[in-house]
Amino acid sequence: MLWFRLLPVVIACTLGLCAAGAMADTPAVFLERLNAEARSAGEGPGNAARGQEFFNQTHGNEWKCASCHGAVPTGKGEHAVTHKVIEPMAPAFNPQRFTDAAKVEKWFRRNCKDVLSRECTALEKADVLTWLISL
Repeated sequence: MLWFRLLPVVIACTLGLCAAGAMADTPAVFLERLNAEARSAGEGPGNAARGQEFFNQTHGNEWKCASCHGAVPTGKGEHAVTHKVIEPMAPAFNPQRFTDAAKVEKWFRRNCKDVLSRECTALEKADVLTWLISL
């Protein structure tokens, strides 16, 4: 009769409703993916020092990541044009950061195009995320 008691659990997991299937991604999971993508392109894993430098320097355009997120993104930032409040980027100061794959890709794509006039490479993203996780 044990199988009868486990049947609802088996059905829930099959439908993707068990805890493991319903868990959100974590910053570490995103970093792992970015590092794997960077390695497959022949580049090394993310580096916090490079990430901090990348975040705080201009790349030929007027803006840098820090223009809106702050030089140390542990507090709220403000969009340089709209003045909309931006919640902290560092996951330790905002547990919602880097927990939704669609949002992560959307904002990396949009912000990299604003700052670089192109999409960021996997290594650039890994560098920045490595630094943000270290804060």
